Amino acid sequence: MKPIWIVDDDQSIRFVLEKALLREGLPTRSFTNPKELLSALDVAGDDGGPQVLVSDIRMPGGSGLELLEKVKARLPGLPVIIMTAFSDLDSAVSAFQGGAFEYLPKPFDLPRAVELIRRAVEESQREQVAEDRMAEAPEMLGQAPAMQDVFRAIGRLSQSNVTVMITGESGSGKELVARALHKHSNRAAGPFVAINTAAIPKELLESELFGHERGAFTGAQTMRRGRFEQAEGGTLFLDEIGDMPFDLQTRLLRVLSDGHFYRVGGHSAIKAHVRVIAATHQDLEQRVKEGVFREDLFHRLNVIRLRLPALRERREDVPALTRHFLQQSAQQLGVEPKRISDAALAYLAHFDFPGNVRQLENICHWLTVMAPAQVVEVKDLPPEVLSAAGAQPLPLLPSAAATEPIVVPAPALGASSLGGAAAPSATAWSAVAAVGSGWETGLEAEALSLLAAGNTDVWDVLTRRFESKLIQTALANTRGRRIEAAVKLGIGRNTITRKIQELGLE
Repeated sequence: MKPIWIVDDDQSIRFVLEKALLREGLPTRSFTNPKELLSALDVAGDDGGPQVLVSDIRMPGGSGLELLEKVKARLPGLPVIIMTAFSDLDSAVSAFQGGAFEYLPKPFDLPRAVELIRRAVEESQREQVAEDRMAEAPEMLGQAPAMQDVFRAIGRLSQSNVTVMITGESGSGKELVARALHKHSNRAAGPFVAINTAAIPKELLESELFGHERGAFTGAQTMRRGRFEQAEGGTLFLDEIGDMPFDLQTRLLRVLSDGHFYRVGGHSAIKAHVRVIAATHQDLEQRVKEGVFREDLFHRLNVIRLRLPALRERREDVPALTRHFLQQSAQQLGVEPKRISDAALAYLAHFDFPGNVRQLENICHWLTVMAPAQVVEVKDLPPEVLSAAGAQPLPLLPSAAATEPIVVPAPALGASSLGGAAAPSATAWSAVAAVGSGWETGLEAEALSLLAAGNTDVWDVLTRRFESKLIQTALANTRGRRIEAAVKLGIGRNTITRKIQELGLE
């Protein structure tokens, strides 16, 4: 692992952080001012830089915010933690706007600082794994005819600089298509910059897109490059363009028309050499009729329209996507990949997935954590999948590898072959749905069993089991880090330590 770089003119701060991080097995390297750090970065190169940068905000010879901007220009994925006094919270806001991972108020609690740095390290490692996986794994998976049409369109459009509008439901993979268009274009050596226009407050979106000059508004302590400048020579992906504020639509239209823009508070026109790809889940024609989206901008963006199918329109791709996401989740969590039975795949293939591919990915992550056995069976699927199958029985689709009719087990009711003769009764489907009806049902049954047996310590027994399972699950999720587990559970770190001891979970 690469070292944590610390820059602060206060020797005592550097010393305390160095010792604390070394105790945690995290290597460090310290600097007294930004100039020293930038020189070291020049010598080391981008590949030899830090895993995480921790910087003071005010130092002789340079500002932490200026350092943040320079480092981010070279290493956009590097997590940067800005240390600031409580009186510098305005500066902390600027730090976030400049892309800081987090800010650490002084004086800080040392365990909290170490936990924050460790979280930044994990984020950095996740980003690296994601980049490696993106380079090695297929960009997109899909054998369904609708997806093959999409792949052919990507091939035709990738060598053109024409503006593309990608439409499709939320979670259907619009950004993946945009990345594929960029990767196979003559701009592939340039940056790919994505921005979700619906996720950024209206008052900040203009600065995010076009940047701002120093002093353009309260808190603008330094000049900042916007997404158009960051994407110079590459591709800018504007997600959820249908939610862009009306007044900003005018500015965007001007950029698309003449290729120039101004930073907020700026007076010099900047040339934009950027390919724009937009995406939306909304009906833009209807938005135009309602008067909330400019018709001229719609026609400027809608040069080529590429529609992504919903996952329910390509059910035959669910098995391959499921196995891919289970493998991916296992790599992220550092565990053995789960396998999934054909019966469970059949249930998934007939789920409508209102959240599309993103929802399937989340389900696979849930299964990697929560499924008790190495092979995922029907009973292990999340409640929303089982209850949907129970409410609307459908004939099951075999996976590509299956040659026999798929048999779905119904606990305590025998098995029903949905690939063959009779369909299951409504009672059987209700029983299957009840498997996922919630843990409260199981708790009620266990409580009734203990009460019927004459136990007088039911409260203590069930509370102990509940707390044990809750803490074990949280620790598994945080890979054994107690402080982070306590934060996620909403309890104090002293409480989780005491409970671990009381429950014998050491």
